[in-house]
Amino acid sequence: MELIFATNNRHKLEEAAQILGGGYILKTPSDFGLSEEIPEERDTLEGNAVQKAEFVKFHTGLDCFADDTGLEVEALGGEPGVRSARYATDGHDFGANTALLLKNLEGVADRRARFRTVIALILDGRLYTFEGEVRGKISRTAAGNKGFGYDPVFIPEGYTETFAQLPAEVKNAISHRAEAVRKLAVFLKDYGKYQGDPSLKGK
Repeated sequence: MELIFATNNRHKLEEAAQILGGGYILKTPSDFGLSEEIPEERDTLEGNAVQKAEFVKFHTGLDCFADDTGLEVEALGGEPGVRSARYATDGHDFGANTALLLKNLEGVADRRARFRTVIALILDGRLYTFEGEVRGKISRTAAGNKGFGYDPVFIPEGYTETFAQLPAEVKNAISHRAEAVRKLAVFLKDYGKYQGDPSLKGK
């Protein structure tokens, strides 16, 4: 099955492709001539995911899915949350974002946090959403060179290493995005059973 993933982030594309496994070919909007920045202006993760999927659907006419992910830190009242990609600047500078996060947590003992991903799928004129989360804590310093975003400072529950230190196959088995993508894959696999039922919404 060929799917459009409404993202220009190659890291996300590669990660989703690994999680989905064989049987899926992921395309990006740029593969269809859409090179402009995909908007994410809503105040919730679900809102952003839906906005991005609707934007790509409008400009390409093709079914697609999009995701939005946020890191929610307990001691910061859920920040950076929906602003995770633009926490320090408006330019998706994750080095600056991570540095600001660690600065804001200086001297803070409670470092509990969770990653949440919401996927919005537009298929045959209907909208479906899928959510995944992983809980853990923020490390004292950045460590590791794998992954992207806040991975160097997030230690998932049950582990002592950050996402950026763990092998990709381990992260892709336990991550927030993995859970959401697996729900998407199960839905797509069984989609033939559900056609014609507009009440379905993936959870």
